Amino acid sequence: MKASIITIGNSRGIRIPKPLLEESGLNGDVDIKAVKGEIKIVAAKPKKLTFNDEYLLSLSSLSDWNTPEEDVAWAHLQ
Repeated sequence: MKASIITIGNSRGIRIPKPLLEESGLNGDVDIKAVKGEIKIVAAKPKKLTFNDEYLLSLSSLSDWNTPEEDVAWAHLQ
């Protein structure tokens, strides 16, 4: 399938036909890589979630509340 490079604002690009997109399964974020004589468009890998130290410390403090002794101590309030 042929396409022409066109001007899009201050950039250049191509229009990707719908059947080609459907066949590729690409949707959402993509990575674009240039190699001599070609441009590759591949699905972007999902971002890894990172947690800061404060968040991790708060999780460890919450585990102190999940004990049978705490259940007994607070049972009269339920």
